[in-house]
Amino acid sequence: MNDDMMDMNMDHDTMNHGGHMMHMGNLKQKFWVSLILTIPIILMSPMMGMDLPFQFSFTGSNWIVAGLATILFFYGGKPFFSGAKGELQERKPAMMMLIALGISVSYIYSIYAFIANDILNIQPQKESFFWELSTLIVIMLLGHWIEMNTVSRAGSAVDALGKLLPDKAHLVENEKLRDVKIMDIQNGETLQVRAGEKVPADGVIISGKSTINEAMVTGEAKQVEKVAKDKVIGGSINGDGTFEFKVTGTGETSYLAQVQKMVADAQQNKSKIENTADRVAGWLFYAALIIGIIAFTVWTAFNGLSVGLSITVTVLIIACPHSLGLAVPLVTARSTALAANHGLLIRNRDAMESIKKIKYVLMDKTGTLTEGLFKVRHFESYQNDLSDNQMLQIMASLENGSSHPMAIGILNEAKQQKLTVAQAQNATQLTGVGLQGTVEGQTYKIVSAMYLEEQKLSYNVDSFKKWASEGNSVAYLISEEVVVGMVAEGDLIKPSAKQAIQTFKDMRSEPVMLTGDNEETAKVVADQLGITTYRAQLHPEDKQKIIGEYQGRGDQVMMVGDGVNDAPSLAKANIGIAIGSGTDVAIESADIILVKSDPMDIVSFIKLAKNTHKKMMQNLWWGAGYNLIALPLAAGVLAPIGFMLDPMVGAAIMSLSTIIVAINAMTLKVK
Repeated sequence: MNDDMMDMNMDHDTMNHGGHMMHMGNLKQKFWVSLILTIPIILMSPMMGMDLPFQFSFTGSNWIVAGLATILFFYGGKPFFSGAKGELQERKPAMMMLIALGISVSYIYSIYAFIANDILNIQPQKESFFWELSTLIVIMLLGHWIEMNTVSRAGSAVDALGKLLPDKAHLVENEKLRDVKIMDIQNGETLQVRAGEKVPADGVIISGKSTINEAMVTGEAKQVEKVAKDKVIGGSINGDGTFEFKVTGTGETSYLAQVQKMVADAQQNKSKIENTADRVAGWLFYAALIIGIIAFTVWTAFNGLSVGLSITVTVLIIACPHSLGLAVPLVTARSTALAANHGLLIRNRDAMESIKKIKYVLMDKTGTLTEGLFKVRHFESYQNDLSDNQMLQIMASLENGSSHPMAIGILNEAKQQKLTVAQAQNATQLTGVGLQGTVEGQTYKIVSAMYLEEQKLSYNVDSFKKWASEGNSVAYLISEEVVVGMVAEGDLIKPSAKQAIQTFKDMRSEPVMLTGDNEETAKVVADQLGITTYRAQLHPEDKQKIIGEYQGRGDQVMMVGDGVNDAPSLAKANIGIAIGSGTDVAIESADIILVKSDPMDIVSFIKLAKNTHKKMMQNLWWGAGYNLIALPLAAGVLAPIGFMLDPMVGAAIMSLSTIIVAINAMTLKVK
């Protein structure tokens, strides 16, 4: 997403910190305005009392610095105060409260020093921290801007679901047709669906026949034959037939609406992974307060209020290192860039943190482990005077020019067999049956087993059961009501699927296959891939329940899928990965999107996520670890033996940790 789009929507953006939502406002604008205000402050005010070579001052420069710092404090610091308020209300101090503490102490004490030095002219001079105030605000704004800019913003899953339905429907009233809007459809009404149109609502067919592509809804590539009394699902795509059906589900009662509700519920119930940096910041917040209070009490008792206050302020400012605000965002930015180069789009960065806890990898079959495209598995002629290739050539001629998935499979097989495919004459669709045409003066039909049963035509039932049980769709070629031959087509397993499954096992994550296909088909695919655990004949709610069962046992799961039926389970899983070639709804509900639909990209994501988490932990140690030593030293724990941490040394260490954090983030790799 580009910056301009981000700007337009930023007023509605929120940032999750410490378990609450912090309104960030126009973050990009705040950063640039704050940077402009910061530059003169850096040039005209010392760093921890140390004058840098490029700095200068003149009569009245302190007034300018104080004025700019005041604007910066209230303008640039506003998001952090809002965030700190939320953390305080939840009694859960984290990054926002630590930042608010640091900039508040810096500003208030610096204004006190400014009044004492430049207005009241009190001696000795008080040290100001305007430099620390300005750089802290700018760097923290930069960190959050990077963080938000690397999280992909997606449209609403509700909108994607709505696009599956047509705008209008053909209402049948008194044997006449009238187009009505989808929102005006009522249960019990009769609608007509013509060839190639989307089914506008759930219902039951009362007349007509057709084949319906439910892949966009169910995720399965198989064409489903529909006749009277069969149910149809709103959002599915009608084939070549025309039928009328009685509406049984609209609005909130429809199948898509129920899927939508499951997606919304799963997203709301999804456990929040608390940001590690926030936890570290929370610990630092308490540590700074405790050490600061002790330092103030002891030093004030022995050396007076002025000394005690100065040391306490130094402790509280050092407690909020600049690098801590960049520790996670820089790694996130680098990780997101690497992910994009490997065909991974990260929508939810929390998924990177939770990868180490994943025990089960649940995967939808069609489109995830298989191509979602039909391929001819077997074809044969039943007549002695007609070879197998000749039979296939006739079927290809009849299918020539069709965009039906099975037709494409037959045409591809004919091409592979190097057959010459002519154009059948008088080719017409047979509603709810198949198609008919003339090849070399003889009329043929391509039909389904259902047609053969209805017409009581003889065919090899055992052969049909054999190929159908292996997940194939079987079509028959007939001439003069005699079965001439057959072709069985099935979905093709992706080349890298087996390697991916084995890699999951090597990583000690158990692969589980979920599918709406029958038991026989599921077993064949599972055996070929080496998957021992699979669940077949599942409805959308079943997949979501299975994930709930695993989570109920305390296990964390990753779900990979592509269809609308996968959307609820993708949202409910601890990590949801959507195949990029899948439906918009599934993609909207996922944490990670595989652009190339390659199962091995799941492996790449796991490796990248683990390396990302490792880098984040390293950066957090570099960003805040020095506080373990710096805070006690700044408080004067070694003062009895004559050692006090010079504020300039503390500032140098703080700057060094920021540089190390940046370099460490850039060394992140996938492998």
